[in-house]
Amino acid sequence: MATEEELFANIDALLEEEPQLPPPAERARLREAAGITQARLAQALKSTVQTVKNYENGRSEPKSPRLEAYQRLLKGWAAKYPAHGTLTAAASAAAQTEVPETFTSPAASAPEATTAAAPVQAPAAPERSARPTARPATSSRRPAAKKAAAPALDPRFPHGPLAVLDGEGSAYGVDGIVLDCPATTIPELVEWTLRESGLGAPKLNRYGKDSDPLIVLTAVAAARFGLPERLEDRRGLRLSEDHPVIKQITKAKWQLTQRGFGPWPRIYRKAQGRDRQCVQLAILPWNALDERSWPGVAGMEPADIARVLGIYAQRVITPRGATAVNGLELMTALRPPTRPVRDEETGNWVSGHNPGSLGTEPMDPAPPEGQPEHPAIYHSGWKGGFLHEEAYQWVRSVDLLTDEECTLPYAVGLDLNTAFLAAAARLTVGLSAPDHFHAPKFNPKIPGSWLVDLSHVELDPRLPSPFTPTGERPTGPAWYQTHTVAYAQELGYNVAPIEAYLRRETGAYLDPWHDRLKTAYVDTLADLGVTKDLTDAEFLAAMLRHKDVDPAMAAVLAAIKMTVKGGIGKLFENPQGKGYKDGDPWPAMQRPTWRPDIRAAVISKARVNMHRKLLNMAKMTGFYPLAVLSDCVVYPSPSPSPLDFLPYSASGKPQPGGFRLGPTPGLAKLEGVQELLWAVDLMEKGYNPARLIKGGDAVLDDGE
Repeated sequence: MATEEELFANIDALLEEEPQLPPPAERARLREAAGITQARLAQALKSTVQTVKNYENGRSEPKSPRLEAYQRLLKGWAAKYPAHGTLTAAASAAAQTEVPETFTSPAASAPEATTAAAPVQAPAAPERSARPTARPATSSRRPAAKKAAAPALDPRFPHGPLAVLDGEGSAYGVDGIVLDCPATTIPELVEWTLRESGLGAPKLNRYGKDSDPLIVLTAVAAARFGLPERLEDRRGLRLSEDHPVIKQITKAKWQLTQRGFGPWPRIYRKAQGRDRQCVQLAILPWNALDERSWPGVAGMEPADIARVLGIYAQRVITPRGATAVNGLELMTALRPPTRPVRDEETGNWVSGHNPGSLGTEPMDPAPPEGQPEHPAIYHSGWKGGFLHEEAYQWVRSVDLLTDEECTLPYAVGLDLNTAFLAAAARLTVGLSAPDHFHAPKFNPKIPGSWLVDLSHVELDPRLPSPFTPTGERPTGPAWYQTHTVAYAQELGYNVAPIEAYLRRETGAYLDPWHDRLKTAYVDTLADLGVTKDLTDAEFLAAMLRHKDVDPAMAAVLAAIKMTVKGGIGKLFENPQGKGYKDGDPWPAMQRPTWRPDIRAAVISKARVNMHRKLLNMAKMTGFYPLAVLSDCVVYPSPSPSPLDFLPYSASGKPQPGGFRLGPTPGLAKLEGVQELLWAVDLMEKGYNPARLIKGGDAVLDDGE
């Protein structure tokens, strides 16, 4: 029989063993419950994303000292997010008592109770009869370019996420496959898609939903199904209720969403148990793929359209509408509002809030974050002013041009790659309702809106003010987002908020969205020959020809950029239509993703990032901008190349802090070159040369 000393020795040996980690699947669950991406965790652990992936799929284990740090993190998450989905008593108490420094001020209003979440619907693959045999596409027009890496095949969706129908019953899918589609009516097409096509895509988050299959109808295919060449209702952009196709859909007991049968109709039946029955259509002759977002795609052959949309679906999301819609849908797909949690009283699994998401209910903005026509603001009689965080539209006064600048022959435009996407990286935003505070102490870590007087901040007049979209110096107190006020503090000026609307619950909501779109953008540029390993001169040369390398991939790149811009824009969508009356609700504001405060945070950070670069450029090179429009800046230059005025060290490396050339979000590319006299002439006439620096009839977008 073992003695007490032997037993104690055995126990001591166990205590001295390496810390034990939870199973790999539990590690991933805890990270997702905390709302942290693999990229952010890798940064915290000073490791790589692939290493974190290996930890979470069991391929490798961390070594000391990373092991102890990782274990400590997982223990903390496990206490806050136990497997049954409820907070422990200690974590709950901490959540109620831990208040940031700013919240020691008296609150003018208390947060309202959280609304109950919608029921969980766990989607599963619909039962299908024998699927049509796939055959390779034979289009001779298909460009022979680098193929996108294929994702792991989901056995439920063997033929990919989508197909493009021609007028002869052939459905062109990804990777060159062609399916035979015998359908002659829209209801038959929906049935074939759900039961025989093998189309669809798996969910992007374990708590999300699988992507509905997408069927794209070419003009010939649309005519085959009895659809008109163009929509007569140009305002509503939908078929009339008495159209034969609508009657067919109704008779077959299928339904349409509230947007009706327009360029992107969604046809569905109520879910049968766990089976989701929904098909997304895109009608090409009705401008479903508009030229601005998908340049040249609508006129391509079906096989090439399928290639473009398939790569976009693989890297971003299966298209569900315009690129702006896709940008918003991607946010929700990566941060689903609900997850299953166990009811402690009944033991049943019910729908609960998914930490880090925006929830299932819309949220009224703080008065300065909305607009006068919003019902909550209109009926309150708010007269306190509004937040005006917008992108730059600034032109330097011609009187401030120096003699030395006027002798330079060129004006060179630099454009920041997806500036709004770069600003979304590691951006902390508010997740809960706003609380009102009087005379709070400024805290740069708390997202919200602050009423501050920044008119005392003096900067070089050859630079735009960082506090206003026009670049003009503020004249008195105004509402600013946290990043704008923090930048004034960064510049060394005192800030004393008069009042503020702040949010207690915060998180990096856009992190997964940023990470996925950044990877998509960089990978697509690489497919076009623009890679991270190029020198600056090689990068400029590659960017000059990248659109000609492969028009299909160039279209994917354009769609990714418009997804970023449109997704941010839709966070603050205004009422539309001639019949709208101030004070009435409108559809967009009734979405949980209608969040003007989050849009303001992104734009504020993007504008501050731009000004910081402008200021550092002036310090390092002595060059000052002629004009700025959103993410494009125009400089006077001694040559047509930005290499002659960008800051480089003696060894030839780019100096940190200023503008740098490169293919990743936030780095710069050449936008265009013109003669300096051309730019000065526009400035004298009150026009912004950054808008037309590209040449021709190009007009720069207000940001990406």
